[in-house]
Formats: sequence, structure tokens, C-alpha cells
Amino acid sequence: MSVYTTVKHDELARWLATLGTGPLEGFAGIAAGMQNSNYFVSVGGTRRVLTIFESLVPEALDFYLALQDHLAVRGIPCPHPLPDSDGRFWRLLAGKPAALFTCLPGECIETPTAEHCRTLGATLARLHLAGADFPSPMPNPCGEAWRQATGQVLAPLLTADERGRLLAELDFQAAIDYSNLPRGIVHGDLFRDNVLWRGGMISGVLDFYFAGEDSLLFDLAVVANDWADDAEGLRALLAGYGAVRPLQAAEHEAWPAMRRAAALRFWLLRLDARHHPRPGAVVTVKNPDHFGALLQRLVLAPDATPR
Repeated sequence: MSVYTTVKHDELARWLATLGTGPLEGFAGIAAGMQNSNYFVSVGGTRRVLTIFESLVPEALDFYLALQDHLAVRGIPCPHPLPDSDGRFWRLLAGKPAALFTCLPGECIETPTAEHCRTLGATLARLHLAGADFPSPMPNPCGEAWRQATGQVLAPLLTADERGRLLAELDFQAAIDYSNLPRGIVHGDLFRDNVLWRGGMISGVLDFYFAGEDSLLFDLAVVANDWADDAEGLRALLAGYGAVRPLQAAEHEAWPAMRRAAALRFWLLRLDARHHPRPGAVVTVKNPDHFGALLQRLVLAPDATPR
């Protein structure tokens, strides 16, 4: 989360009035993440999270907020958007769409254990099952078409080494057919800073603004690339996931290529932020080199799924 749009006290107080939250007591920007402006807001003795959406069109925003409502009702611990008196989940604030959410308890962890990975795998599988009956999902906004298009735009801006590795991976991924894999709603960005923990259990799954329909295996690969630092963590992650939704044979076969696709997606996202920065009051720009190096490792030493 970052702060690109600043808000004044009086305009926020007026915006909150139709939500029935009580008086505005204070608010502060949250300096983490990359895409939207976020604030902790204290209202009526309760802390909430305000998100101002910097670039989402109304159709996409309606999808993301309805999805979080859908998942929260089905027991997934995600932020629940609060409707106003007319039942709307978002309204304009400072000229941009904004929504207020429940603020979930817990803390992020920096160094996950194998048991954390196992618990997260099971939660991700439950999220996939809970989203199975969500009507008319939008496609993954950073799916294959986005990766190919963004890669071609970025390639001329990179060093010769980066450009060569990127174009080779784009060609590799274009030749892979993932169409036979199970599909559904994916979170798309379930990194360590998007999961809250309390007492060894997951108390919050955050930031659904890269969610969409894609191969469910892609979501698992995104999680593996960030959470599973070693073979033990990877085995635990996949065991936890498989205990709720067992992987199919085709998913085991596609795993090495899908891990590369997931690494490519975040390498491109961070390269794009580096080469096309956005101005803001508080902006987090993450180093793309980590995912460039991870992709190179997965190319040279692909990991099969432990069975």
C-alpha cells in the first residue's frame, strides 16, 4: 500500500457521514504496497481501513469489492467493504473512488516456518473453493496477455542481459498451453505482507486488487515463489493446499513452467514501476532484481512438485 492521493480531514469526515461509522477521530497514511492509496481511519472508537483506488475503472472496482464481500460471507478472513446507506461499496473521495473496510487483527510475518506455509496452503485452497461460485469473474489483470504486452514495452528499456532473458522467457511462456488446468478465482498477490497472523492462525488475507480468473495453479506458484524459501517450506505449502484441493496430474506436470510464469509476472510488475514511476506523497517501489534472479534460477534448476 502507498499514498498517492492526500485527503483533508473535513472532506473525509463528510464522506464518512453516510456510512454511520460515528465521528472521524483521526487518520494516517499506510506506507506499504504499490498500487492504491491507503489510510488507517479511526471512527467511532473503531479502526478501519480506507482505500482510494488510483486507476481502477468502475467495472473492475465493482468486481473486487463484490468478491471480497462474497469471500468474507463464506468465512475467508478478508477485509469486508462497508456499504453506505444506499448499499454502495464505493463513492468518490478527493475525486477518486474510495471504500472503507473492516480492519483485521494480526501481524505480518517476515520469516515463515514450514507450519506457516502449510496453514497458508490450506487457506489458499479454501479461498479457491469459496470463489468457485462467484458469478462472472473478470480475467486475471496480469495474466498471459498482460505479461506478453508489458514485456514487449519494457524490453527496449532494459540492459542487454535483462532484455535477452526477458524475451527468451516470453517466447517460452507463449509456447506453453495451460488451458487444461483447473481455473477459478485467484488472489494473484498473496505475498507475506498481504497475510495477517494471530496465534499461529491466519487472521487476514489482504489486497485483492490483482484478483481475477486464471489457472488456480498460478496462484499457488505466486505463493510458493514468495513464501517457500526451502524444500521443507515448499513441501508443507503444497501438502496444506493438497489436503483441501488435491492437485491434478496436469498441474503437477505444469508446475515448473507455472512457477516461471509467476516469477515473470512480478519481475515485470516491478520493472514497470521502476521505469514508469508514479508520483505520490508516500510511494513504495520494490526492487525487481529479486524476481529476475528467481526466474533465472527456475530456468536453470526447475523444481518439480514434491509428492
